[in-house]
Amino acid sequence: MSEETMENEVEANPLQDMIQHALDQNFNKANDVFNSMMTVKMSDLLDQEKINMADQIYNGVEPDEEEDGEQLELDLEAEDDAEEDQEWDDEEEPEDDSSEEEVDNEEEISSE
Repeated sequence: MSEETMENEVEANPLQDMIQHALDQNFNKANDVFNSMMTVKMSDLLDQEKINMADQIYNGVEPDEEEDGEQLELDLEAEDDAEEDQEWDDEEEPEDDSSEEEVDNEEEISSE
């Protein structure tokens, strides 16, 4: 019976721990838990890729096209055009003449 409780304690969910630390505003601890989770995930992915590469090299297995995940090219020109349009819009904003009218009104009031 004590072995079962020990296993339950050891198998804590790091995601829940990270969220709880964030809710408790213990951000340093939440950051440590997040970094630990990412390290484990990256290590697992790296190990899997090593296995795939060894399988291809030593066993002559053809690489799966789906697993290779070709890097897609992004269409950055459309995004750049949108940013340039926004910059032009910012420069073409009409000036606000109401502040000049307020200054004129204040001068007339003070001169009376």
